[in-house]
Amino acid sequence: MRKSRGAVRLAAALTAGALALAACGSGDDKPAASGEPRVLKLWHYETADSAMGKAWAEAIRKFEASHPGVTVKFEEKGFEQIQKTASMVLNSDEAPDVMEYNKGNATAGLLSKQGLIADLSEEATRRGWDKLLPGGLQVTAKYDERGVMGSGKWYGVPNYGEFVMVYYNKDLFDKHGVKVPTTFDELTAALDTFVKAKVTPIASAGAEYPAQQIFYQLALTKAQRPWVDALQSYKGKVDFHGPEFSYAAQTMADWVKKGYIAKDSGGMKAEDMGVGFMKGEYPIMISGSWWYGRLASEIKNFEWGHFLFPGATLSPGSSGNVWVVPEKSENKDLAYDFIDITMSKEIQNLLGNSGGVPVAADPAAITDPRSKELIESFNKLTSADGLAFYPDWPAPGYYDVLVAGVQNLVNGSKTPDQVLDEIAGPYEDNLADIGG
Repeated sequence: MRKSRGAVRLAAALTAGALALAACGSGDDKPAASGEPRVLKLWHYETADSAMGKAWAEAIRKFEASHPGVTVKFEEKGFEQIQKTASMVLNSDEAPDVMEYNKGNATAGLLSKQGLIADLSEEATRRGWDKLLPGGLQVTAKYDERGVMGSGKWYGVPNYGEFVMVYYNKDLFDKHGVKVPTTFDELTAALDTFVKAKVTPIASAGAEYPAQQIFYQLALTKAQRPWVDALQSYKGKVDFHGPEFSYAAQTMADWVKKGYIAKDSGGMKAEDMGVGFMKGEYPIMISGSWWYGRLASEIKNFEWGHFLFPGATLSPGSSGNVWVVPEKSENKDLAYDFIDITMSKEIQNLLGNSGGVPVAADPAAITDPRSKELIESFNKLTSADGLAFYPDWPAPGYYDVLVAGVQNLVNGSKTPDQVLDEIAGPYEDNLADIGG
């Protein structure tokens, strides 16, 4: 499982560049038996103006140029849509040939255990993906027979990094005399300043992932690496009424009462949160690096920046979502070629200059100042072994459990203790199921 020095190797991978890739195209493309042109069916959920969306669009163009007679049929799917239907769809004839999927035990790990995605171990070695993704980057690529990440066979290929940070509106900070906080106390003082000015400080969304990531970040302010290893890798007992989760639940409830987070945000979705921040309605948004490229493209009316969550050495984050190849795919060779192209320096450099966190770019090729700042923050976090994965990873279906639990905190419909009981049950049940 994950070693503490893995994240240090991850940072090194981002800054040291990558080994040369084998030429794209495996040389074993198979013509369709009917003589008809071949089609690669691709699903991912990155918006066109995001860093990943731009990079994957260019990868599609490069793939079709290098594979005459092959057409890519791309379908954009919502994160929630794939999250909820993956097992059913991949067990049907509707499965794509290659798909972006959430990483972790509850998602890619579950699909690997169910036999729904292909073992990529041979391709990872043959194409050099194992060299491009050393150490900590491989944690979310490999799963054992229980579907637990960190060891076993390759079932996914991550090709970017990600982490949760604090985005802030510099103009609103200046207007209200607020400086970038460097401690948790300074953060709460800043939030109080905005509330006194009748400004809701934090854009959030309780109907999807954003609110639960704030909840987890609050827990991480009281956590150390052994607690994360226990929660995510079952290397010890997790007390859901211990200091970490108890503090997170109570603080989250308090933040809503104090007006730091709007009570009606419990019914909002991630898109609502992001659009509200981009319109300048909120001074702060606590969310992931996947928003970075879109913010850079769409925010025109104010200056913005980011900083790591103050008062914590750990933050939600990991290598990015993974490419998986459904076992039912009839075009696995083409799927492997497409994945290979997304790992090429050309595509990785584009990803980096578009506001993403590449894993195999040429550092000298990253010229965009904002992109350099983003990668520097990621390297700072990873060099301190600060990636703590995500709260919904430990158990199948746990994402929905956390969404419901944190919504109850935001809405005030349940007490913090009741919510902790609510999220503890499914975790303990899963642990019992896998023999933990």
